[in-house]
Amino acid sequence: MSPANYTGLPPNLLPDDASPEWMNKGDNAWQLTAATLVGLQSVPGLIILYGGAVKKKWAVNSAFMALYAFASVLVCWVGWGYRMSFGDTLFALWGKANVSLDQKYLFEPAFLGMFPNATMVYFQFVFAAITLLLIAGALLGRMNFYAWMLFVPLWLTFSYTFAAFSIWSPNGYFAKLGIIDFAGGYVIHLSSGVAGFTAAYWVGPRLNSDRERFPPNNILLMLAGAGMLWMGWSGFNGGGPFSVSMDASLAILNTHICTATSLLTWLILDIVFFRKPSVIGAVQGMITGLVCITPAAGVVQGWAAILMGLCSGSIPWFTMMVVHKKSVLLQKVDDTMAVLHTHAIAGALGGILAGLFAHPRLNYLFYATYDTYVGLFYAFHMGDAMAGFRQLGIQLYGIAFIIALNVVVTSLICIAVRYIVPLRMSDEDMEIGDEAAHGEEAYAIWGQGDKLDNSRYGGSNYNDIEAPVKKTGGQIQMA
Repeated sequence: MSPANYTGLPPNLLPDDASPEWMNKGDNAWQLTAATLVGLQSVPGLIILYGGAVKKKWAVNSAFMALYAFASVLVCWVGWGYRMSFGDTLFALWGKANVSLDQKYLFEPAFLGMFPNATMVYFQFVFAAITLLLIAGALLGRMNFYAWMLFVPLWLTFSYTFAAFSIWSPNGYFAKLGIIDFAGGYVIHLSSGVAGFTAAYWVGPRLNSDRERFPPNNILLMLAGAGMLWMGWSGFNGGGPFSVSMDASLAILNTHICTATSLLTWLILDIVFFRKPSVIGAVQGMITGLVCITPAAGVVQGWAAILMGLCSGSIPWFTMMVVHKKSVLLQKVDDTMAVLHTHAIAGALGGILAGLFAHPRLNYLFYATYDTYVGLFYAFHMGDAMAGFRQLGIQLYGIAFIIALNVVVTSLICIAVRYIVPLRMSDEDMEIGDEAAHGEEAYAIWGQGDKLDNSRYGGSNYNDIEAPVKKTGGQIQMA
């Protein structure tokens, strides 16, 4: 396009070498902002939430598992993970491994949206990272940190990239079938919930004393992390359309509507059945609402978001408070933060409800087609019930695929890792917690920090001093 065609545009919108014609500056700015909001959900959001929600002796280890995963995923992502998830097709479920570091590649247009690959690589990274951080929630309070260091890159490579390519890549098998997963109900939440539960089975449970009593060491800190998680979800779902559009606005509004409804529903159920308005329960209801709306955020109407909130605040509550306590298998597996209920069940529920409530017009705005995506209720109204049943069938097919993928791959990874290092810390180290795992504690006794400052943390000989370990009891009742 010749410069003459840009007559009348303000100088800040004129294309130049750093802002080519194909790039929309507004979309690029929003996508970078949305990605950063999602990143803040992890660092420091989940770091703070985990650090505050666990027993005092596990605060450092829990927070550090999250911090390590965030950094490890980024290096693997630009090294090979992004191209395996969104690059050239290797086969219908997987992309070819390649680096995402070259200037030429990073400055090319992304596979969707009007911004460069550099922006898309960053945006998709924060989604990949938070998935691993959510898996960590099921393993807090006993996993060997060295095993976690191996687990993160292996699971990213052999599980996450499969799910992301098959469901989100335009060349993926489920994407071509027409599955609805607006922003990660399948790829992130169902995957992390199933993988976390599976890994928890292989790692084994916490000590009996920890399982029986595991109080949050700082509820206010936990709430601060939960608040960052909730507000950061504006970027999580608002970035789904890859543009500053009405669909992005709707996705953000629906996200908060569903979440508030879910929180209140969970709270009411706690009051009715347990006679106590539980703060921890409210946080769980908040999380299930955020998860449930994610696969449908920009393709359902506001009234549907309220209905989804009612479902996400009640069905996972029932599975956690009733089904869990009656199931031998669920009782056997020690899922510390209940990610099976808050992410796997809520994510699957969101996928199913998307198959019921997805509006044809909103699907058109997101997917640019009227023919493939239609919720069952609207299909009946349109007189094309088969289209709706087909959509619901694809949603269920996707759920089955993600469950099978994560049970098998996560199990194989855990089996492989335990041949290298133990998956679980020793009982002796678990009695101690952070001090045994990292030689550090979250909270020093008054005056102790001054006394030990130079010796413990001032040089390479800090391990020579054995700090007194105060054993404490308690449990956060997550399930």
